[in-house]
Amino acid sequence: MRRDAERLEDMLDSIDRIQRHTIKGKNAFFENELIQTWVLYHLQILGEAARSMSDDFRQQHPEINWKGMIDFRNFAVHEYFRIDLDLVWRIVTSDLPILQKQLQNIL
Repeated sequence: MRRDAERLEDMLDSIDRIQRHTIKGKNAFFENELIQTWVLYHLQILGEAARSMSDDFRQQHPEINWKGMIDFRNFAVHEYFRIDLDLVWRIVTSDLPILQKQLQNIL
């Protein structure tokens, strides 16, 4: 079983991978299905890692939107046909930089 610290590393790795492929900007994201799929896959990893964190760890870090990540993962997996790419882009550009800093501070 993976420890919470390893899952944090997984989350940071997913953020790094997303940022590496979205650096080309919004137009490239909206025009390239492979980039969209890549981003969604790594957002799902974020949500799965958040879900797998121990309850104690999540309670110790209420500044992290654990529920939001978990809910988005569930939505992306089970309601994939309703994915709003504008929302995904907002997550990438607005939420992930904040989350990245929060996770780095915890480590």
